[in-house]
Amino acid sequence: MSSAAGPDPSEAPEERHFLSTAEAAALERELLEDYRFGRQQLVELCGHASAVAVTKCEKMDIPFLSYLPTEVQLINEAYGLVVDAVLGPGVEPGEVGGPCTRALATLKLLSIPLVSLDIPSGWDAETGSDSEDGLRPDVLVSLAAPKRCAGRFSGRHHFVAGRFVPDDVRRKFALRLPGYTGTDCVAAL
Repeated sequence: MSSAAGPDPSEAPEERHFLSTAEAAALERELLEDYRFGRQQLVELCGHASAVAVTKCEKMDIPFLSYLPTEVQLINEAYGLVVDAVLGPGVEPGEVGGPCTRALATLKLLSIPLVSLDIPSGWDAETGSDSEDGLRPDVLVSLAAPKRCAGRFSGRHHFVAGRFVPDDVRRKFALRLPGYTGTDCVAAL
């Protein structure tokens, strides 16, 4: 398991390693095959850590919506923030159509904070460039380690939810991430 020690002072923040799509897939494969994590276990670890990250930057309750109302004013008035987990890595907004396209259009109009998980919907995972449908989140929660696109993130808060990544894997992928304090499952970048 990851050490709870703080970051090495000799490692400046700009030296952090951002994972390519291939490296992220290899890291996940290693966790699943070599370290015997279950896929559902990884989903639960990342989900829990994402919720913790949100509470660290926004002190409020987090309601869960199984659908996103399309009335922007209703969302702005009723909720303190919205989590973007609409599209997965490499999925273009135009490819999905229907409800996803409508949800992204609604998310772009909100005035409340937007939290994106791992890769903001509509962003290219490698370059960070976004399509015209790409979102501009206030908060980014990188799962396991930041992906290359995170280098272009300019929102208010960036967290990494990767305490569960074993030290051997961190070394293998040259991940230079901050340490996790106490029992925290996320760290601010």
